Amino acid sequence: MENDKKTIRINDLAKDDRPRERMQAEGVQALTNGELLAILLNSGTQEESAIDLANKLLSDLGGFSGIHREDLSRLMEFKGVGLAKAARIKAAVEVGYRLSKEGEDSAVFIKTPEDIVDLVGFEMKGLNQEQLWVLLLNSRNRFLGKERLYKGSQDATTVRVAEIFKEAVRKNVYAIALVHNHPSGNPGESPEDVNLTRAVIEAGKILDIRLIDHVIIAANSYGSIRRNHPDLWA
Repeated sequence: MENDKKTIRINDLAKDDRPRERMQAEGVQALTNGELLAILLNSGTQEESAIDLANKLLSDLGGFSGIHREDLSRLMEFKGVGLAKAARIKAAVEVGYRLSKEGEDSAVFIKTPEDIVDLVGFEMKGLNQEQLWVLLLNSRNRFLGKERLYKGSQDATTVRVAEIFKEAVRKNVYAIALVHNHPSGNPGESPEDVNLTRAVIEAGKILDIRLIDHVIIAANSYGSIRRNHPDLWA
């Protein structure tokens, strides 16, 4: 016998539970993350509503930053999410990221680990592999650009300190900052991270290029090797 169960759409919900109507009445800021995502989904499955499916996506993938990190095929593994829905979701998250960049002052100064996280945190949280980046700075710690060096797991034995300084020397910068991500979600530094930081500090003394910090970015937190090991800079 033909299955007569219907996909649960937003219009099938009680009027007070419909996110579009709530947006109209209370404003977009009143909506939860699940409700915002449900508007993009528009419909759920035979077993769960669009809001239920949205909350499941957010929970299983680690919020919008997790969705940003995953590719289309991962989103399409969820029942009720086809190519069209996955593409809408990814596009919306990317629009949010680009919008956040539009109002930034062209002059960005790096003085704290938080400045580094504000500058590259969202982008690095979206990476599904570990990467090491070098931020280039002038004598006032103004951000001049970044260089993506290593992709995949790295430690002090595989990262060449000369490569870290190559672009900095070429552009005659005053200082650099190192930043890498931990897709595992743990922002704690490893002994190899500390050893690499020590080696870069020592090489920088010879080249007259300061290392201001080495920041590790995870999904929902970050760590600063300078804060945790100030003795390295003594």
